[in-house]
Amino acid sequence: MTTDTILEDARWQPLELDRLADRAARVTLSHLGLDPAAWEIAVLGCDDARIAALNADFRGKPVPTNVLSWPSETRGAAQDGETPALPASGGDPELGDIAIAYDTCLREAEAGARPLGDHVTHLLVHAILHLLGYDHLRDKDATLMERTEVAILGKMGLPDPY
Repeated sequence: MTTDTILEDARWQPLELDRLADRAARVTLSHLGLDPAAWEIAVLGCDDARIAALNADFRGKPVPTNVLSWPSETRGAAQDGETPALPASGGDPELGDIAIAYDTCLREAEAGARPLGDHVTHLLVHAILHLLGYDHLRDKDATLMERTEVAILGKMGLPDPY
């Protein structure tokens, strides 16, 4: 699996965002029965100004957020609470792109008294699940996504963030 991480904000370097992204992707994909070596994800480590611009451009919300994701194709389930169909191996290996904002992540980690690395790992797992069609707009979908996140984070030795 290739996780291509680009750092636009140098504050990500000490946290080793590339290592966190690789681990989050490897464990998430393996948990779902996908071969991590077969897939590609691009990750942008940026600041609040950049993510606010991206949020405005793609979602019409000109405010910072913690993480954004852009799946390479629509994979969501038709029924609320149904597991999304996973991508087939042998096709296009690109799952999509993720942008994550240092400032917002740091504020949230401090407010929740959580280590920054644990919070960022949770957000990366969350974003990767979005790339795979998981969502939290409908109630049963949100329950499925949260349950899946908690299971994946548990495999990584991280506590339930909810």
